[in-house]
Amino acid sequence: MSLGTLERSPPPFFRQGPSALTKVVFFSALALFLMAADSRFTLTQPLRSAMATVLLPAQQALSLPVAAYRQAGDYLQGLEAARAQENAMRAKLAQQAERSSRADRLVEENTRLRALLELRPQVTVKSQPAEVLYEAPDAYSRKIFLDRGSQHGLVAGSPVINEQGVLGQVTRVYPLSAEVTLLVDKDAAIPVLNPRTEHRSAAFGTGDGRAMELRFMASNDDVQVGDVLITSGVDGVYPQGLQVARVAKVDARGDTSFARISLTPTAPPDGVRHVLVLEPLALHQPPRPQEPAEPERSSSRHGRVGGRK
Repeated sequence: MSLGTLERSPPPFFRQGPSALTKVVFFSALALFLMAADSRFTLTQPLRSAMATVLLPAQQALSLPVAAYRQAGDYLQGLEAARAQENAMRAKLAQQAERSSRADRLVEENTRLRALLELRPQVTVKSQPAEVLYEAPDAYSRKIFLDRGSQHGLVAGSPVINEQGVLGQVTRVYPLSAEVTLLVDKDAAIPVLNPRTEHRSAAFGTGDGRAMELRFMASNDDVQVGDVLITSGVDGVYPQGLQVARVAKVDARGDTSFARISLTPTAPPDGVRHVLVLEPLALHQPPRPQEPAEPERSSSRHGRVGGRK
């Protein structure tokens, strides 16, 4: 093949069109024209609307994982916040319940104290308030200890009452505390009066720690269920008119001449916290006259005189 027959033009693959600078200038000018035309005449608005409509399902499909991730994060954060708020509300509710319970206790305590202080005008003897420290750990007796003692002016035999009635009597006094034997103790006894019949008797503790009974009452005595017994004031210890017990049951047996009468204390011995200690009534009564000494027999006197002679 001769050299003249060879084609000297480059193949299509290696053919070069416009230069790169020309392309940049052309497309830049076209972009500027389209932007100016779009802002001036909104030529591309229909195209944008059509493309947005077509691409909307694809955008929604592609945004589902992101939205699900965000919703899951918001749900977990909301759940954690709800749990924290629930715990805070539970703690606040517990505090409010505790405050409400404390307020109820204070109201009840104030009511008892007001009722207790209202007894002072009715009692003619000197009195002082006291608080129960604890109950004696003895299964065979019912005794409590007060936070007042001999340094506070307490003496043995002082009656102990509350707003409901008589509780017991001070049996032992220490410098800073005092022991009180309750009326329901098996060794306790108190003279009582039935205001309905004006009949005097004595009430004793039964030993079970909760009830009392009237002893040595005849089967035909006029005692009815519901009668309220008060202190008679003849023992020189308890002032007259303080409530002691209420008749709960009358058992008039035919095989004995005495009736079995069960009493319920008007002042329950359990759950007592504040009490009022009275001075024994004997301290405000005139002393008992002493019996005159028996005169010596005249015969013995004369005998001694004769002996001296």
